[in-house]
Amino acid sequence: MATYSLAQAKDQLSRLVDEALSGELVTITRHGKAVVHLTPARPTPRVMTIEDIEDLARFRETLPRLSRNAVDIIREMRDEE
Repeated sequence: MATYSLAQAKDQLSRLVDEALSGELVTITRHGKAVVHLTPARPTPRVMTIEDIEDLARFRETLPRLSRNAVDIIREMRDEE
């Protein structure tokens, strides 16, 4: 864990960001007390849109149809053992 004063962090912010991105825990202190921990940002989760759902529906239509239902196929596979 690397600890830097606020004054040091101002001078070396780019390097501290690189340290945090490489997995190092970076702590910034003010008057000797920890006030900030630098960690990499998490990517924002993607929200599924109507277009995504329509694309999935079109893709589903291209898949081959099963000649039997899935329950029968699973039972047959189970009973073969």
